[in-house]
Amino acid sequence: MSLQKKIILSFLGGAVIIAMLSAFLYINFLEIKKETSFLELTDTVRSKSLQLRRHEKNYFLYAPEQATGESAAIYQYIGELDDILGNVKGPAADRTAYLRDLIHEYRSRFRTIEGLVNSVSSESKLLEASSPAYAKVSRLLAANFLDKPLEDVRYLREQFSFRHDHKLILGLTMLDVEISGLRKTGENILAASKELDRTAREKVDNFIHISRIAILLVFPLFLIVGFGTILYIVSGVVKRLRLITGVIEKTGKGGYVHLTEDAGEWGNDEVGQLITKFNYMEDQLEQREKELLRTKKLAAIGTLASGVAHELNNPLNNIYTSAQRLLKKMDPQSLDKKSTDSGNMDTQTPEFIKKGLNDIFGQTLRVKSIVGDLLEFAKGREPHHRAVALLDLVSGVFNRLKDSAGVAGVELKINMQPPEIVMYADPEQLEQVFINLFTNAADAMSGTGTLTFKAVEENDFIRMEVADTGPGMSDETLDKLFEPFYTTKDKGTGLGLAIVFNIIQKHHGEIRVATEKGKGSTFFISLPKALQG
Repeated sequence: MSLQKKIILSFLGGAVIIAMLSAFLYINFLEIKKETSFLELTDTVRSKSLQLRRHEKNYFLYAPEQATGESAAIYQYIGELDDILGNVKGPAADRTAYLRDLIHEYRSRFRTIEGLVNSVSSESKLLEASSPAYAKVSRLLAANFLDKPLEDVRYLREQFSFRHDHKLILGLTMLDVEISGLRKTGENILAASKELDRTAREKVDNFIHISRIAILLVFPLFLIVGFGTILYIVSGVVKRLRLITGVIEKTGKGGYVHLTEDAGEWGNDEVGQLITKFNYMEDQLEQREKELLRTKKLAAIGTLASGVAHELNNPLNNIYTSAQRLLKKMDPQSLDKKSTDSGNMDTQTPEFIKKGLNDIFGQTLRVKSIVGDLLEFAKGREPHHRAVALLDLVSGVFNRLKDSAGVAGVELKINMQPPEIVMYADPEQLEQVFINLFTNAADAMSGTGTLTFKAVEENDFIRMEVADTGPGMSDETLDKLFEPFYTTKDKGTGLGLAIVFNIIQKHHGEIRVATEKGKGSTFFISLPKALQG
């Protein structure tokens, strides 16, 4: 993940926390607003309930004919409470349902009481007309109809011997029951309004408490997540940059150090990519330094080889010519047949002389071949570029080698993309490259196996691979593979791959090798498709 994305995500993380806190506080604010509005409503209900109880008390204190004003006030407050509670909607309506039922019950009881008062008053007037004794106390009794109806009942039964089923006795008894019920309902209304007020205040306090806790918890979390993430990112970047600085100093002093662990530890951000590129640069610098040292070494050895080869060439020619003349004198046919078999020589010549001359002649030929390789290696002529059909060149080289015993059991597989590739190079030098590579591959496979040649055209370069199915090479062999005179063969000169390296260099290309024990080796060659300016 890139540094930009990490920084953006860290800020997004903090922003999400703040957004969540803001949303939570906004929802809490709405709830507080609702509860505050409901609290205002409950306060109004409680106030009107108190007024209702006050007028109720006054109503029962006055005589029925004097309580008309209080009755109107009671109906007014009952209506106002009905209107207030009827306008409550949503979940709050459920909380006020009990209070609404109490108001309806209160209205119903009050109407019943008014009806009973009228009935009792009518009956009292009838008794006034029929009983002079009752008429004397009727006004006193009427004054107690709403306040103490049971005392009137007791008085009437004691003084006038009214039976319990007398209309006035029954009316006053029912009136007392309804008055008690009304007062109880009024108390319940007041208690319910107080409870609504209390719960609304508790909810407001609870929402405020929750908001305070959310701010105290979430804001520090925001600081920890936001600044903690930034500090983590910055510290990681600074740490890795310091590591790179230290490694650059070591590189400047000639050391090549990699930062593979740190590159993967912090992720693939810009600094991680910088470390990866730096490691690649270290590999390239190390490889270039090795190639430069190898080139200097080859140049020095080439100069030495050239001088040695020229110094050896004349004595070798003399030895070769002298051995040739002696062999002709002993057996003229031996040289015509190009054979050094001692059975073809003069039988009068001692056997050890024949054997010695044959050995001198054969070893001289071998040394001349080595000197020829030295001269070829030392000359290092510049390539003469011409158009080369790669498929024809590779096939032709392998077909010529196929006749030799060492390559007879080797199968060549060619894979080219596109099938026909034309490049500009020195065909003779390229033939020499493939002759050496194919011969070495056949030797590695002991003359039996599969030789694979691949070529791919990529932009302005031709990428080639020569792979065998041999046993692979050791690390020591791999390090010294292109050095002159290094060989693992009994009769090799160790100059073949050094010549290959020189040819590839002069063509402005690259060559490297990869090997795996038990699975063979692969030479990778990269050459420009066209002539380099």
